[in-house]
Amino acid sequence: MTGYNPLVRPVSNDSQTLTVQFGLTLMQIMDVDEKNQVLTTNIWLQLQWDDHYLRWNTSEYGGVTNVRFPDHLIWKPDILLYNSADERFDATFHTNILVDSSGTCTYLPPGIFKSTCYIDVRWFPFDVQRCDLKFGSWTYGGWSLDLKMLEPDITGYIANGEWDLVDVPGRKNERFYACCEEPYPDVTFTLVMRRRTLYYGLNLLIPCVLISTLALLVFLLPADSGEKISLGITVLLSLTVFMLLVAEIMPATSDSVPLIAQYFATTMVIVGLSVIATVLVLQYHHHDPDGSKMPKWTRVILLNWCAWFLRMKRPGEERVRSACHNKAPRNSLTSVELNASTSGSQSTNGNVLYLGMRGLESIHYSTAATSCDSGVLCGRLVGRAGEDEVLLPAGHSSSACRVEPELAKILDEVHFIAKRFRDQDEDELVCNEWKFAASVIDRLCLMAFSLF
Repeated sequence: MTGYNPLVRPVSNDSQTLTVQFGLTLMQIMDVDEKNQVLTTNIWLQLQWDDHYLRWNTSEYGGVTNVRFPDHLIWKPDILLYNSADERFDATFHTNILVDSSGTCTYLPPGIFKSTCYIDVRWFPFDVQRCDLKFGSWTYGGWSLDLKMLEPDITGYIANGEWDLVDVPGRKNERFYACCEEPYPDVTFTLVMRRRTLYYGLNLLIPCVLISTLALLVFLLPADSGEKISLGITVLLSLTVFMLLVAEIMPATSDSVPLIAQYFATTMVIVGLSVIATVLVLQYHHHDPDGSKMPKWTRVILLNWCAWFLRMKRPGEERVRSACHNKAPRNSLTSVELNASTSGSQSTNGNVLYLGMRGLESIHYSTAATSCDSGVLCGRLVGRAGEDEVLLPAGHSSSACRVEPELAKILDEVHFIAKRFRDQDEDELVCNEWKFAASVIDRLCLMAFSLF
């Protein structure tokens, strides 16, 4: 080693280009940090070149064919990882250099390389990433040191639990800079990796689908249960938690939105709209009957068109129709029998008073009495329209006169009760219309959200 200078290129002529064969052996993909966009790999480098000053005749040295030198004793190319993210920048372990008698030097330094890698999370978790490892000389140009690429070796690759290695293509590039005329060669290996989706499918996608399905149950839950809003808000909060988990994994970049984030955001919007629709359903279901009646356009759209499209019928609709078909004629009378007793004893003539129900709304008695040749006195009880008349048997006009004030009070009470029942029926009809409209909205939202 006398006279050997490790700082001088080992060529016979300084104008001669030294060719370095460069390759790598990929052992393992250790980590892919999406948030910091750093790829960590275990790689063995392969460098081979000819040293003009390290040649000998094996017969002169006892048949020694190769010698191992520490890397700092002889010249070696300063090939580094250009896109290194390591604090030391050079992450290789400096091993010995194997030199044979022909001057061929073989250098196999292993290392844990941390390289920058742009992570495209647009299709996460169904993404394929391409990470480049760019190697080249740091000080020598193409006229002094040329690189020849060797095929990458992946025979000893250890599979990663998160990523599948698809391919490791390599290429040689030559780049020109403004400072120099000579090219600067580099060898770039591209790691093509496909993400395994089983982990994310079990921990993110399937729970999200189940939670999204629960959002449909909001429309199946009865409005009287009082839990429709609570269920919708709970589903919305659950999706927010999963959204935060995805945000912790993904890098803080605005270049692209992950597919799973789009799915979560869309699901959250749908669930939010379902909560708004639920509020509308509850407002319709618990509508105040003393308030405004249902607008005509609402009745036409919801109760007619939408109900027909959804094949929904109002509760009791068939019963009402059958009752309408069996309704008695308008001129038929319903008799009410009132027994008027005279002097504490029941009349043998029956003293039966027949009243038409249609005459109960506004009743007045005619004080005029008519007599016939047979001496029969008739008292006339005339209804509102003068349609229903009551004939009092002869000889009982005085009893009818005594019963008249009590009968008027009874008729007033009957009129009040009848009006009360009619008002209740009208209020119930209005409430049923609003409740049926709420049911139509529930069914319509169930079908609409099921399609999404």
